[in-house]
Amino acid sequence: MEENELANKVIGLGLEIHKELGPGLLESAYKECMYYKIRESGLFVEKEKPMPLVFEGVKLDCGYRIDLLVERKLVIEIKSVEALNDIHLAQTLTYLKLGNYKLGLLINFNVILLKDGIKRVINGTL
Repeated sequence: MEENELANKVIGLGLEIHKELGPGLLESAYKECMYYKIRESGLFVEKEKPMPLVFEGVKLDCGYRIDLLVERKLVIEIKSVEALNDIHLAQTLTYLKLGNYKLGLLINFNVILLKDGIKRVINGTL
């Protein structure tokens, strides 16, 4: 399955979760629900995937972790904030660049309509 197909499937699962739970929960609750739903859908998903930083040829563990990585190619960054801002977008883009991934989804569950809280993030450096 290619990145866009995965993204569409994951967005659908996020909509199901948001419809049932609504806004207002902690980020960790939404992350666990997404992890569960993605696994149940039959996709391979990794939670809190370590993302090392390579600096001057040395791999450094700086504590970066991708919230969810689906099928080793789609980065999912989950938020539950009043509003997404540039730093959230930059964080997701950094994960894409560090891991050499093409596509990520930045999903803020703390909105009335989930479609308003979803941002597709594309790595333009590939």
